[in-house]
Amino acid sequence: FRSLKRSPTPKHSIYLGTVSCIMLNARKKIVKEKGAAPTDLEEEVAKALFDIEVSPSSDIKADLKDVYISGAKEVEVGKSGSAVVIHVPFRSWKIVKKIQGRLIRELEKKFNRRHIILVANRTI
Repeated sequence: FRSLKRSPTPKHSIYLGTVSCIMLNARKKIVKEKGAAPTDLEEEVAKALFDIEVSPSSDIKADLKDVYISGAKEVEVGKSGSAVVIHVPFRSWKIVKKIQGRLIRELEKKFNRRHIILVANRTI
């Protein structure tokens, strides 16, 4: 048998920082049509959902595993500020209805001074 030498570890290795790894995982929470890029608000909502899901103190983390978003828009609401309308695919809506009270509370903590509205996205 020949002895195989192991190649030394490369001195220049690619390192994905914590922020980029979180963004890649948060991107999995967004389901969009092919070729459509997510907006900044959609990425922010996806990151908030991912943060709630990986939080050790969250009691809805098991349910959030199967929750995705298909879009998010910010809407001005009179003098009180603004609201974030989060569109959820209909296949995830049953889970969202079950945890919506706790989910809205958690999301309102993340988005200061903004109301949260969850809407099912159906195709007929």
